[in-house]
This record gives sequence, structure tokens and C-alpha cells, in this order.
Amino acid sequence: MTDLFSDPSRFLVRLALQLPALLLAVTIHELAHGLVADRLGDPTARLRGRLTLNPLPHIDPLGALALILVGFGWAKPVPVNAYNLRHPVRDMAAVAAAGPLANFVVAFLGLVLYRLLVPVTAMPIVVEPLRNVMAMVFLLNVGLGVFNLIPLPPLDGGHFLPYFFPRASWGAIHKLEQYGPIILILAVFSGVTRYVVGPAIALVQSALISLSRLIV
Repeated sequence: MTDLFSDPSRFLVRLALQLPALLLAVTIHELAHGLVADRLGDPTARLRGRLTLNPLPHIDPLGALALILVGFGWAKPVPVNAYNLRHPVRDMAAVAAAGPLANFVVAFLGLVLYRLLVPVTAMPIVVEPLRNVMAMVFLLNVGLGVFNLIPLPPLDGGHFLPYFFPRASWGAIHKLEQYGPIILILAVFSGVTRYVVGPAIALVQSALISLSRLIV
């Protein structure tokens, strides 16, 4: 964010590198939700055209802006009708988990490609931007995946709550869903999320880096 005022040209270069990674991150995240829901019996996402690699239906403008400016963000949720699922509570947890897990897989693949490109010295005008984009793929997918695991509706982590808590608490969780978006926006733009998400991101990044060293 500070680059926007102190060094606009640097900010624009970073933005140009972030956009492809951002589009990939949100598209894969929401597509994973929709594919798992469809597999478990709910065709809502498919019928609404959300099972697509076209990023436009998946982008939430505010979430994309937050991801670019503060490093954490969200996409437009894929519609899921729990009543179509064979085991609604358990299957909703699986659908919710699919998005962050897909992000971690893409982050790992981006990291592996980045490490493969590090020793390449030919065609620097092509290799250097590609290497930088792969770095952004790694960083943004980890960030998006971890952020969405926050146990607060409407994030994916919020959909884990009914699965791990007793049925008697579901009423309170439903009430939390009403105020979740407001709490989330305040937490993001006040910087509170950094104290929770930052260490978690560092942990996931470290784990993926260690894993990538077994391959490259």
C-alpha cells in the first residue's frame, strides 16, 4: 500500500505481477468449492455457470482490492445448497475445505516452478517476469488459503464451525453469520487480521518451502 504513494511505478509493476496470480488464486479457489459440491450432490454452482476457469464470475471487487492492498482477501462465494448434499453438515465442511486446499496445491506448484526457473539464465526478458509471477502465485495462494480458514462466516473457516461444534451451538453460529461480514471488514482494514493470519501464513510458507526442497 505504501508503494502507491511513495513509488507509484513500483506499485504498478507489482500490480501487473499480482493480477495474473490473483485471478488464478480466486478462480481455482471457487472452482474447487463448486466441483466438490457438485460431486457431493449439489449442482447449484454448475447450473449457475460457476464451474468455469473464467475468473470474472468468481471475483469479488472488495475482496480483490483487499488482497492487493493488505495481502488478505476473498472471492465471490460459489452458491451451495446444503439441502442437496447427501450429508449436509459433513459435506459442507468438505466443500469449505476444498477452496483453501486447492490454493495450497497451486501455491506449491507455483513454488516448484519458481525454484525450477531460478537457475535459468537464458531469455531473461521472459524468464524474469515469469519467475516473479510464480512468486506471486505462491504468496497470494498461501495468503488466500490461510485467510479463508479464519473461523468467521462468510469465510470458509466459518463453514467448519457447525461440523466441529455441538448442534446446540448452531443457533449462535447462525447469528454470527449475520454480523460476520461486518466484523471481517473491520478486522481486515484495521490490521487486526495480521496478528492472526500473518504467523499462520509464515508457517504454511515454511512448510511448503521445505516440501519443495524434496523435489527441486
